[in-house]
Amino acid sequence: MSLSNPVKHLRFGLLIFLVGISSIAFAQKAIQPKGSLFIIGGGNRSPELIADLIKTAQLGPKDYMVVLPMSSAEPDASFAAIQAQLSRQAGNKIAKLNFDAKTVNDKKWLDSLLGAKLIFITGGDQNRFMKVVLNTPVYKAIHDAYRNGATIAGTSAGAAVMSRHMITGQQLRDTVYKETFDKLLDKNVAFEEGLGLLTSVIIDQHFVKRSRYNRLFSALAAYPTYDCIGIDEGTAIVVNNKKIRVVGESQVLRISDPKNLKVNKSHHLKMDNLNFSLFTAGDEFSIK
Repeated sequence: MSLSNPVKHLRFGLLIFLVGISSIAFAQKAIQPKGSLFIIGGGNRSPELIADLIKTAQLGPKDYMVVLPMSSAEPDASFAAIQAQLSRQAGNKIAKLNFDAKTVNDKKWLDSLLGAKLIFITGGDQNRFMKVVLNTPVYKAIHDAYRNGATIAGTSAGAAVMSRHMITGQQLRDTVYKETFDKLLDKNVAFEEGLGLLTSVIIDQHFVKRSRYNRLFSALAAYPTYDCIGIDEGTAIVVNNKKIRVVGESQVLRISDPKNLKVNKSHHLKMDNLNFSLFTAGDEFSIK
């Protein structure tokens, strides 16, 4: 076929462009996870909240749940607490997989994790959890289970790990740990790599209870194109692709899209007209 005619060149180029766009759109649609995220801000978990979690997971009679307690300094106690709550709402089997350096390659454990319909990550220390999981088959199994239709749930530290850029809790400009940041400065919030189940969202937890506004504003300054979401205790967000539903007893805050983000000579942050939304149970919103 001759393409000497400029019109033919243009038509052929347009065809290639449209085919490329369609292929990209198909690929993006194909990799959308079939599962959900159920992200709890810590604190007490009401029976109603757990019932919503079980409903979200859509457990069948033969489905089972897995608890990952690696965040906790007392994994047996953490497992027992959530096991008791889950078993009151569903009769399905609940397994504890407390992975460590010796078991992260255990095929039997990994197959059990991959086949779970509900995976629950307990509270504790998000850094402790990621030190066990990052760059291991456990990380991949969690992602594969999510893509295949599992609900991945977490509370407190188990909420923080959902983000790609995970808040660690440390201030870079202060060596003393504080639950509530007392500074609102540039490059003050410390991040480590999280699970990355949310790629354009940063999650903070215990939010209203511990007044973590300064920490979330600092996170937004570090990643101004992200949605930064603070979840209070006893409250959760349910994520289905880009759609979010709020459940629980308190509130969820979202901040995003700051304008004219600047830093003065003393490292204090400045920004204009950021989007600021506060949600309660039953509310729905979208993320980027």
